[in-house]
Amino acid sequence: MTAAPTNTAGFDFAGTAVLVTGGTSGIGHSVATAFRDAGARVTVTGTRAAAAEYDTDLTGMEFRCLELTDPGAVEALAGSLERLDVLVNNAGATFPGGGDEWDPDVFGASLALNLAGPMRLASACRRLLFSSGLPGGASVVNVVSMASFRANTVVPAYSSAKAGLVALTRNLAARWVDRGVRVNAVAPGVIDTPMTAPMAAFPELLAAELAHVPMGRLGTPAEVAGTVLFLSSAAASYVTGTTLAVDGGYLLP
Repeated sequence: MTAAPTNTAGFDFAGTAVLVTGGTSGIGHSVATAFRDAGARVTVTGTRAAAAEYDTDLTGMEFRCLELTDPGAVEALAGSLERLDVLVNNAGATFPGGGDEWDPDVFGASLALNLAGPMRLASACRRLLFSSGLPGGASVVNVVSMASFRANTVVPAYSSAKAGLVALTRNLAARWVDRGVRVNAVAPGVIDTPMTAPMAAFPELLAAELAHVPMGRLGTPAEVAGTVLFLSSAAASYVTGTTLAVDGGYLLP
């Protein structure tokens, strides 16, 4: 009898120091868990005061409270880290403060959270990343969105911020390439997370989104996490400045 074929991949991040912003739920939690299970020393951030305030399993991870729009908090977090080999800029949100993203003030607040925040944190962590001895170089992985590439009149500020983060990924990659730091991005499609869960109450909205997905289903956070780990590994040592879509074909013409 012929054995069933396999095509699984594993990663070894033993001793690697990883920071995942927004690592308490959804894609961020899946990424943090995957790094932890691969042996990494993982720090996650969230906006609540303590890890105990979250229902998700944060066992084996260090938790830090962080408001990305607070420059002092960003600098304090970076200054408290002894080492950093991988930074995953995952934290972000739509409708900051519950406002209308077409309002210029809300638009600016979204850019501050979703674009300026990741840039500020990467900059604050740069010396730690520059001194990393990780084979293949230290990594920054930015989590962007399908809204980076398509018009979205519901969340125009989030869309603009994520498109800016794609550009920042390329610019940081070029600026830091001589410092041994690779900078890439992952663009998730329609993923089954708490952020997309409200669509279940509006079947027509969910159907419209899935109509863009040739695979015909929602993606899982674990499918995004695998791509983040790949980009952070020595297997991707010749990859920098790119954005990989994990979208089930969403961006196909």
